[in-house]
Amino acid sequence: MIYIKPEILERVNTWLTPTFDKESQEQIKHLIASNPKELEESFYKDLEFGTGGMRGIMGLGTNRINKYTLGKNTQGLSNYLKESFPNEQAKVVIAYDCRHNSKTFGKVVADVFSANGIQVYLFEDLRPTPELSFALKHLNCHCGIVLTASHNPPEYNGYKVYWQDGGQLVPPQDSAVIDEINRLDYSEIKFDANNDLIQYIGEDVDDVFIDNSVKNGSFNTSADAKADLNVVFTSLHGTSITAIPETLKRAGYTNVSIVEEQREPNGDFPTVVSPNPEEPEALKMAMALAEKVDGDIVIGTDPDCDRLGVVVRNLENELVILNGNQAMLLMTDFLLKQWKKSGKINGKQFVASTIVSTPMLSVVADSYDVDCKIVLTGFKWIAKMINDFPELDFIGGGEESFGYMVGDFVRDKDAVTSTLLACEIAAQAKAKGKSMYQELIHLYVEHGFYKERLISLTKKGIEGAQEIKQMMIDARENPLKIVNGSKVIKIEDYQLSTLKDVNTGKVSTIDIPKSNVLIYYTEDGSKIALRPSGTEPKIKFYISVNTSLDNSSDFKNTEQLLEDRIDAILKDMKL
Repeated sequence: MIYIKPEILERVNTWLTPTFDKESQEQIKHLIASNPKELEESFYKDLEFGTGGMRGIMGLGTNRINKYTLGKNTQGLSNYLKESFPNEQAKVVIAYDCRHNSKTFGKVVADVFSANGIQVYLFEDLRPTPELSFALKHLNCHCGIVLTASHNPPEYNGYKVYWQDGGQLVPPQDSAVIDEINRLDYSEIKFDANNDLIQYIGEDVDDVFIDNSVKNGSFNTSADAKADLNVVFTSLHGTSITAIPETLKRAGYTNVSIVEEQREPNGDFPTVVSPNPEEPEALKMAMALAEKVDGDIVIGTDPDCDRLGVVVRNLENELVILNGNQAMLLMTDFLLKQWKKSGKINGKQFVASTIVSTPMLSVVADSYDVDCKIVLTGFKWIAKMINDFPELDFIGGGEESFGYMVGDFVRDKDAVTSTLLACEIAAQAKAKGKSMYQELIHLYVEHGFYKERLISLTKKGIEGAQEIKQMMIDARENPLKIVNGSKVIKIEDYQLSTLKDVNTGKVSTIDIPKSNVLIYYTEDGSKIALRPSGTEPKIKFYISVNTSLDNSSDFKNTEQLLEDRIDAILKDMKL
């Protein structure tokens, strides 16, 4: 006899009522009879909003992405929009990526908004996430939705919510929307569309977005330098194919080779294990093409085109992938140089990064007398800083997970403009007889050599979630005292909002929203951060070490010294 926990059965029975269509009910009955484990995984909790919105496996149930969970979110959001803007015609814009069901889900979401009397602008086909952020402000909308699971595996999809400023939902709107959603019953969802309120958009918005990307990502690079740069690009079967080639073309980059096998959008991502430019395997085909055509730089983007991987040639002329911290350092330093050359730095500018990214960004910003604001993981917090400090100019900002934002015309990580910016850096370096890699080494000589590494442990399902939870509890109850022979001197706990000076025992308050992150700092300058992912079943460990680099000729030996130090830390922590 199949045993199903009473609390699961109570949730399941709700989905066997006439509120849910017959096809869904039949599929759930099949799960009850044949796969109680999958049934439990599908119903044991409600999908939650994480750092990147709501993301999960597609299928039936409260813990899955489907028309009902998306419909409930959209109904709650519709209610909140009408409460927030009672005397205005509420307007939303919707985009979606290449994933299975994204187009269908996009229409479901549009239907629910329109059924609630809300004007909808729906992209006619897949578009990059940064274009959604841009379109929201361009069309003067109150809210935006993009259906995407970013770089997750093919069985995933997701729902990201953007607000009037073009950034993702942040406090207090996020909790207010979640409360509205949680109050709802599935029977209250209005699925019957008012098609008079749904307007399809496409090339008219594309043109303005691409022109703005060119304007914000171009920095006086000569036509000869652009023509001389040999670029290889891959969209990894995602949405960036709709924007990046045209952006590079309009900016004057004519020598661009595209990985044809990965050009076609495809939710199965057939040529890669994971469509994530953070994974070296994802950029293999592009790097092979670069070897064939003698490419100077390789760019690969994730499915919704907010992350980018950058590959350049090292001192031995071998292709190497820059990690997200390295790319962010190069981009930020380049932007700061341009602002300084133009005489625009006057103490009223800032750059931004996140608590788990390289500490070196603050050092670089300080050298230009520009403030570096450090926020929680996720670009919604960087966008919030732009709102919170309207008197300051935002120059650029990024995080270690291969994301960057150039200026504030888009309020999320933006692989379109960042791709152009990377090409500008590479083209200008090549014109001077240098490479991006040499420019990076120069930064290390000038500011200190910081080296980072990310370790991710995947823990799937109910047991995995509990295991991750317990790992964070253990880390708090039994904090590290010594790491690789170096004493822990400071502990930041963002869940408790505390900063503890281990030497004095003094505890002070961290004035930043709460998040389940723990960071250790040691006497030798090492930084170790622990953080469960908000969008994947993973716990992540971020390691940063540093030392001085007297001259570029010492680069290789110093790099090995830092790599060995990271290895020793991981061994000490049994990772």
